[in-house]
Amino acid sequence: MFNSDSVVNLSNRVYRRRQRVNRMMLALSGATVVFGLFWLCWLLLTLFIKGGAALSLTLLTESTPPPGADGGLLNAILGSVMMAAVATLIGTPIGVLAGTYLAEYGRRGWLAPATRFLNDVLLSAPSIIIGLFIYAIYVAQVEHYSGWAGAFALAILVIPVVVRSTDNMLMLVPNSLREAAAALGCPQWRVVMFICYRAARSGIITGVLLAIARISGETAPLLFTALNNQFMSMNMNAPIANLPVVIFQYAASPYEDWNRLAWAGAVMITLLVLGINIAARTLFRK
Repeated sequence: MFNSDSVVNLSNRVYRRRQRVNRMMLALSGATVVFGLFWLCWLLLTLFIKGGAALSLTLLTESTPPPGADGGLLNAILGSVMMAAVATLIGTPIGVLAGTYLAEYGRRGWLAPATRFLNDVLLSAPSIIIGLFIYAIYVAQVEHYSGWAGAFALAILVIPVVVRSTDNMLMLVPNSLREAAAALGCPQWRVVMFICYRAARSGIITGVLLAIARISGETAPLLFTALNNQFMSMNMNAPIANLPVVIFQYAASPYEDWNRLAWAGAVMITLLVLGINIAARTLFRK
């Protein structure tokens, strides 16, 4: 028998109640978005107002100065680039190979689930713990801070990000592609190299870029490993300047010129991370 109360119309009390609930939840969702964007915009506006005025060509041509003198952040920028490059070169192959095992070879058994769990733990571990770990096993043994120690700490932060992205992207590759290649007599390593990697290339590159964006602003692990250097130095076996630690030290100093350099360094790191994230999302869309 036809029930008029079940008809979706404005006179239906159930429909009106659901419509009110829907509007209320949409309003709450919109309010939370506005709330989050407000603080984000305030943070970025403050950052660019205070740091934008300090941006100049001098930042890229001169080293960090003593108090009361003019200078830039060249030595800190070079140190950060060197450590991030070494960390990426170390962490990317390990992460890609580990992610490949999880997606392609470890679909059965207990090892792959256990590895994924430990990788998730490492992914969410505070970076200061990584710095203390490298300090204990490397810095304390060689008895001095160094750029290598900083690069090793950053590499440990790179690995879980690359493992997760590689694993996820390879799992999205259709099994029909693997089966078609296997039917033609292609060995599994060739299937992975020439089919799976090509299909998941954009996602893997995205994970690497996101890992670089993560380590670009890490300060805590570098305080226990690379420390800092006031002068220009490209010796990775000695303490080396880097942007995050320079920003930390200069922002806490009582000198206004150092404070301005700290704001300028923060703007540079923000623009770098923003650019990397935009590039990663552009690649992922393709």
